[in-house]
Amino acid sequence: MLKVDIHTHILPENLPDLEKRYGYGEFIRLEHHRPNCARMLKGEKFFREVESNLWDPTSRAEECTATAVDVQVLSTVPVMFSYWAKAADALDLSKLLNDHISGVVNDFPKRFVGLGTVPLQSTDLAINEMERCIRELDFAGIQIGTHVNGRNLDDESFHPFFEAAEGLDASLFVHPWDMLSPERMDKYWLQWLVGMPAETAIAICCMVLGGVFEKYPDLKVAFAHGGGAFPGAIGRIEAGFHARPDLVAVETEINPRDFLGKFYVDSLIHDREMLRYLIQLVGANRIALGSDYPFPLGELRPGELVESMDELPMNDKEWILGRTALEWLGLPEEQFLPL
Repeated sequence: MLKVDIHTHILPENLPDLEKRYGYGEFIRLEHHRPNCARMLKGEKFFREVESNLWDPTSRAEECTATAVDVQVLSTVPVMFSYWAKAADALDLSKLLNDHISGVVNDFPKRFVGLGTVPLQSTDLAINEMERCIRELDFAGIQIGTHVNGRNLDDESFHPFFEAAEGLDASLFVHPWDMLSPERMDKYWLQWLVGMPAETAIAICCMVLGGVFEKYPDLKVAFAHGGGAFPGAIGRIEAGFHARPDLVAVETEINPRDFLGKFYVDSLIHDREMLRYLIQLVGANRIALGSDYPFPLGELRPGELVESMDELPMNDKEWILGRTALEWLGLPEEQFLPL
């Protein structure tokens, strides 16, 4: 069985000067300050130190071999979504990033699969770029953020996008970004430790309680980081649904627990007991391997947690390490096997 990692990020080695290109804003730039290393800067503010495996597909392929990962699903770094920018400029940036990923996939077709990015601040432009990604670039799907400038994913403006994704059979990967209350979470790296799980829980709740999965039942959505805080909060969410339907059940009459198993999550939760609970909650066939490669809060050896759990049935391990990803992506295993 192939090992398929659905949660990996990539950038071009040489980003253009986006602030100069568009004439405003604090866009991300890379400052290559020593061999095989760069600083990601947001305007003049330091964002993250990165290494060449973020942009060099040969290094990525070598590290995949070293960690027994057969296939990586590539998506941009979420800070690049740029939903705050002018829609036309975000479209231009999306095309730049998507064309780069397409080139990497074309050079290594048995190693990498592409997920595009789209300017969700304009539904029409987002749909057009998604269609290009699926039909012309042969991507499996699109990565989107947990919200767009404060609009949650149940907002009616996104419904045409979800309808189009369903019609294209495009896989959607929802990744937290632009976390809520940053003024309260600057210390202790809380935006990443607490903010991201909260963002993902909000996104799932909005899609569930907002009737998105009910309206688009064939939509294929995977959420990063094991679904964030949602799995741990499902009991409270269900209790609220019954206790205050006037506040909670305003868009759907279906118990939120009934939607478990209707969407996918990745395996990046860092805890054996939580993974065991997640399997009980949604099933191994709804959990796909995700490592957040090549970033430090990820799983450095993808699949190590799953593989270390001797108590897990082999069938569950096979689903999590590869089968679930292929089902979500709608891709055959044979596509990646050696000639």
